[in-house]
Amino acid sequence: MKFMVVDDSMVIREKIQNVLKDEEFEIVGTAQNGIEAVEQFKILKPRVMTLDITMPLMDGIETIKEIIALDTDVRILVVSALADKATLIQAMHLGAYGFLCKPFRDVELVEAIEELIEDIV
Repeated sequence: MKFMVVDDSMVIREKIQNVLKDEEFEIVGTAQNGIEAVEQFKILKPRVMTLDITMPLMDGIETIKEIIALDTDVRILVVSALADKATLIQAMHLGAYGFLCKPFRDVELVEAIEELIEDIV
């Protein structure tokens, strides 16, 4: 299953990739902001993605809007240190499927993604 990781922190991008490398995902792309994410999404067409909310150039909320406009079936897991309930509700309303708070443990990431895709595997 094609997977994309979007976060402005290289450390978080690498952590997510390392956790998922042993799972059944093909990491097809990474991006450090929403603009890069949308550009890569158009080309790579991942089925699942993790997405940070607080990023430069284009934040996660705007990115969700753009990505969902391209593909309503994509599964987006918001992975963010921003635990603001209003932002979470907005992200879910726009099309995100789940939310994971930073910092997270490896097992929490795997469980969140499994829950995200359980009906499409």
